[in-house]
Amino acid sequence: MKKLFLSFASLCLVFSLTSCRETVKETTDKTTEAGKEMMDDAKKAGEEMMDEAKKAGKEMMDDAKKAGEGMMDDAKKAGEGMMDDAKKAGEGMMDDAKEKVGEEVDKASDKLKEKIGGNN
Repeated sequence: MKKLFLSFASLCLVFSLTSCRETVKETTDKTTEAGKEMMDDAKKAGEEMMDEAKKAGKEMMDDAKKAGEGMMDDAKKAGEGMMDDAKKAGEGMMDDAKEKVGEEVDKASDKLKEKIGGNN
């Protein structure tokens, strides 16, 4: 009976060790598989993040380009307005100068007439 009990205990021990080895192997396989899946998921997430960052960067560049074009248009309009104002001011100055020259010519002409008329 003692031998039978020891044989049964030995058989249980062998079965237990075999079962533990299989459990360890399964756990190791599952852990390895889970690690690979985690790495794949992390890689996919990283790729998605890079794609989103590229899109955001492109949008920022497009927005900056549009803003720059708008600024250039505004500067062009302002420059044109300044040129128009300068042209009007120049025309006004020319008109004033013509008027002043005309007045001076009239004064000189009057003086010349006086001198010519006074000598006769």
